[in-house]
This record gives sequence, structure tokens and C-alpha cells, in this order.
Amino acid sequence: MVRLNDLIDYTQQFMQVDRYKDYCPNGLQVEGRAEVGKIVTGVSASLEFLQQAADCGADLVLVHHGYFWRNEDPSLVGIKRKRLAFLMARDISLVAYHLPLDAHPELGNNVTLGRKLGIVQSGSAGESGLVLYGKLEQAISLADFTKRVDSTLQRPSLVIGDLNKPLKTVAWCTGAGQAYIEEAIRLGVDAFISGEISEQTTHLAKESGVAYIAAGHHATERYGIQALGEHLVKKFAVQHEFLDLYNPV
Repeated sequence: MVRLNDLIDYTQQFMQVDRYKDYCPNGLQVEGRAEVGKIVTGVSASLEFLQQAADCGADLVLVHHGYFWRNEDPSLVGIKRKRLAFLMARDISLVAYHLPLDAHPELGNNVTLGRKLGIVQSGSAGESGLVLYGKLEQAISLADFTKRVDSTLQRPSLVIGDLNKPLKTVAWCTGAGQAYIEEAIRLGVDAFISGEISEQTTHLAKESGVAYIAAGHHATERYGIQALGEHLVKKFAVQHEFLDLYNPV
């Protein structure tokens, strides 16, 4: 067991929260019991996730997508009321890290996805260093690299580009980072990976020659939160379980 306050104090510093101008609060969003023995991690704090976490015996749920986003209706009604009521009735804490988890240099969503895909990181770019770029160990066709992505993430990607094109350099930003394709174009890489795709992204990919791989918002952001959970296990000797609720987006 670890005291909730001790865990939060450590994690706030470890995640370098003060470096980011985010559009949601990072850290403790709902306070539960004073001691934590088990952490359950997941991508998003949906009601289904909370229910399954409670069944697993969670004292604290740790997610990438929490609550209280900028410009949302602050009223505690409807879906928001049900989620918060569920947590508070069971004395379960909710902790969320958004941009700090995307960009963390050791266990963030971006860096862990790059490792999974065999990309050797060269550097970072964009706001808060949210775009990573690097090289593949050897050139590979867009078709074969897409197969690697799909096999790793266990879902089909949507690909824009010549499937026979050889790839050597890749940039990426997980989740809803499709707008950073313009940064990828400036970097001169062969391909850019993100989670989602917008209508205009298709045209930018075609006209620039930078292939675009939309590999899934949920799928590309599964690894950082797991890595953070395992890090806290080593630090505090708590239990940890990751729940991967299917999301087609």
C-alpha cells in the first residue's frame, strides 16, 4: 500500500506536468481512499472502464483521457454525473495524464509506440516536442511497414500513399495528432503516423508525397499508460492491471 498523496506527489514530478499547457487538469481529478493497493490503467475513463476497474478491485484508476476538458459544460449532469457518482460511491481515485503522457521521453505514448514499431528516434519537433521522428534500420515498402503497424496494433490502418514507396524516415504523433502532418512535411520524412485522419489530411499526404498512416487513436495510445502503471509498481510495490477496452477509432 502507498498513501495516495505520496503517489500523486511523486507522479506529478515524474511526469513533468508543469512543462505543458494542456486543456485538461493533469494528475488527481477525483479523490478516493487515502491508501492505494491496486492501480488499474486504461486509455479512457468511460463508465464501462470504471465498472470493469471496480470489479478488478481498483483503489485508483489511471488513464490518458480523463475529465474536465477545456470549454466543456461544467454541469455535473447526465453521463458526467453517472461517471463521477460511480467513482465517489466506491471511493476510487481517478488520475489522468494527457500531454505529459504523450510526450514523456521515457515512457510516453509517442516514444513507446516508436519502440514497438522498430523506429530509431532521431529527435522531436512541434509544440512541446509532441512529434517524434527517426529512421528504420533498413528501407521497407509502405505496404510492408503498414503490415508491421497492423500486426503490432492488432487492427487495420487507413493508409494514404503509394504502397510500393520505400520508407526510411518516419515521423509520428499518437492519438489525434493528424494536424502535425504539416510538421512531418517540413521535416522531409517519408511517412507520418498518427491515430486519426481528417479530410484535409488526405490531400496533404497526396500532394506532399509524405505517406500517411492512420493507425487508430485508441490503439496508438495504449502503451504509455501501461508503462506508467508498471513504473509505479516498481516504485511503490502496488498491484497493477491494464484494461484494454476495444475502441474502433
